[in-house]
Amino acid sequence: MEPGNDTGLPNFLLLGFSNREELQIVLFGLFLSMYLITVLGNLLIILAVSSDSHLNTPMYFFLSNLSFVDICFTSTTIPKMLLNIQTRIKGITYAGCITQIYFYLLFAGLDNFLLAVMAYDRYVAICHPLHYMVIMNPQLCGLLVLMCWITGVLCSLLQCLMVLRLSFCKGRKISHFFCELNHVFQLSCTNTFINNLVLYIGAVLLAGGPVTGIVYSYTKIVSSIHRISSAQGKLKAFSTCASHLSVVFLFYCTALGVYLSSAGTQDSHSSATASVMYTVVTPMLNPFIYSLRNKDIKEALKRMFMKDTTNRPFS
Repeated sequence: MEPGNDTGLPNFLLLGFSNREELQIVLFGLFLSMYLITVLGNLLIILAVSSDSHLNTPMYFFLSNLSFVDICFTSTTIPKMLLNIQTRIKGITYAGCITQIYFYLLFAGLDNFLLAVMAYDRYVAICHPLHYMVIMNPQLCGLLVLMCWITGVLCSLLQCLMVLRLSFCKGRKISHFFCELNHVFQLSCTNTFINNLVLYIGAVLLAGGPVTGIVYSYTKIVSSIHRISSAQGKLKAFSTCASHLSVVFLFYCTALGVYLSSAGTQDSHSSATASVMYTVVTPMLNPFIYSLRNKDIKEALKRMFMKDTTNRPFS
């Protein structure tokens, strides 16, 4: 198919994982289950934090925001993929593709920023415990979350505006289950050098900054824990950030795996499969990591379910 400059509003085809009919039911069931688990798990975290006065602390305030972002992050891509599988229609409109790119970048960036803010929260809690509630006051916590949202909105908006300057060739097949930015660039008839430059500079600054902050925070945390004399004190201090550290490793390792898979192979289906870890599996596992490794969350969930049971009228 010859390339051409189409100034209209083109539609794209999301090829997904496989065209085999016998796999469509399996894929639909698998991703629907993962999506429901993600939404339910993160929603339970939000409800537990909001309904329990014992969890009215900065750490759980940031955790509830992270859970909300994870729900939105997964909802950006999975419902559209499930709809395409169910209807056997793989198309997505130009406006729909741009919208999906915008929200995907927004919530991925928010995940990144919130993990850095949570690392700073753990740094203050362990390295400056006597001044923790003074430093991490509600005004600062709200300001930090607001800054995350403003930065995420502006950065994702910039990337989408850069996409709007592109014209696309007649072949508009995206070998992915959502409108991934690099795949969209590959379909353009316009020179994408500036787009790629803006994308990579943004990735270095917006990913490098939070990663640097996380590494710095945990360097200080490890140094502070090392100075604690008792083994029990060290274990207690480490347990307060173990869940967050697990989520950090999971988030950045899967994101790095997606980048390496897309850079090291020309197989688009391999890249799409690797993206599942980053866009679906990580948000699904986060509630389990925080609930299974966090005594306060488990107690809050227990109190919430017990309260619901005792308030239910007998028939």
